[in-house]
Amino acid sequence: MYLADARSTKTGRAAAAAPGTRPGRRAAVPGTVLALGAVSLVTDVSSEMVSAVLPLYVVAALGLSPLGFGLLDGINNGVGALVRLLGGHLADRGARGHKVVAGIGYGLSALCKPLLLLVHTVPLIGGVLAIDRTGKGLRTAPRDAMISLATAPEHRGRAFGVHRAMDTTGALLGPLLAFAVLRIADDRAERAGYSAVFTVSGCVAVLGVLLLVLFVPARTAPVEAPTGPRPTLRDALALLRRPALRRLTLAAVLLGLTTVSDSFLYLLLQRRLGLPAHLFPLLPLGTAAVFLTLAVPLGVIADRIGRRTLFLAGHAVLLGAYGVVLSPLRGAGAAVLVLLLHGAFYAATDGVLAAATAATVPDGQQGAGQALVGTGQALARFACSLAFGAAWTLWGPRAALTATTIALAAAAIAATRLLRPAATD
Repeated sequence: MYLADARSTKTGRAAAAAPGTRPGRRAAVPGTVLALGAVSLVTDVSSEMVSAVLPLYVVAALGLSPLGFGLLDGINNGVGALVRLLGGHLADRGARGHKVVAGIGYGLSALCKPLLLLVHTVPLIGGVLAIDRTGKGLRTAPRDAMISLATAPEHRGRAFGVHRAMDTTGALLGPLLAFAVLRIADDRAERAGYSAVFTVSGCVAVLGVLLLVLFVPARTAPVEAPTGPRPTLRDALALLRRPALRRLTLAAVLLGLTTVSDSFLYLLLQRRLGLPAHLFPLLPLGTAAVFLTLAVPLGVIADRIGRRTLFLAGHAVLLGAYGVVLSPLRGAGAAVLVLLLHGAFYAATDGVLAAATAATVPDGQQGAGQALVGTGQALARFACSLAFGAAWTLWGPRAALTATTIALAAAAIAATRLLRPAATD
């Protein structure tokens, strides 16, 4: 009976079509993934406009110390992480819950962009960032769950790669738009330029919410939703009893504890090269361009050689980036090499980790599973931002990065043992 039911279920799933595909065939990249990619593209234009100028705004314009910026940057990761579990859990509790919860998250982030025009002190900016990251925390797990549920398991690496490529297109366009706005406002007061960036960012964020409402289907799974009782928060936490998910989460946490935030890396490069303030928003473009180029090819490779393997390889590439920053290499060539390695790191880890997570949890708890791994990684990066900011303040940037590089090498060795094939069954 059990085998017959299993064959019947498998046959039913194979025959079900993802939204936008012909019956009996599930596309490698369903229409739902493309729609979500468009939403992420537009939203990332908005978010990266702010992220591109925020380090200089708070350090140069407001006079914040590296330790203070480490606290603000940690808020970007930590607060979102605290609500990510809640977002993933709520999204799993209804057939249309993923879109509803994601919509609330996108809406909160859109509301925060205009608020940056009204706050000019570090505590208030921190509060606005906390709300913005709350929105990001709410939407991330439901969005990734929708991608997982809409895509055949054997194509999830490719699907996440396509989504992350579209998302990264927004990350590429955002700093360019911020750069253009700052250049247009170059003859005005410095803070007026930042205000213009925040205004344009808010308008773009509203467009992203409209795309989600109009073009992302409410029901994304190509199979019927589970008919059993709704999962509880305790059920979500109990997912960590699964050995594969537990080991993946621990590996993500260890590596996240030793991953320097993008903003600190760009500040290191800016100080090393002596770039003027209006050129600072261009630094993320190198990372974004490489990420955009490699996201889909590396997603396909991950489906073939193993997602955990590629995830670990990505952190080896990040070690290389840190090594270049610490090396005697100077000039634009060194900066280009760092940005190339940095973008390759994201292409090999971001969507790949989400695809690896999807394979370790049942369909009915995809939101909770994505939230567990994402929360662990985000909290770890929050801790790293605080520690790196403090180390920079006390020891200087070079000593802080040296300590982090050594720690990342040790974490990579430990993660390799956690994710070895024999241990992930």
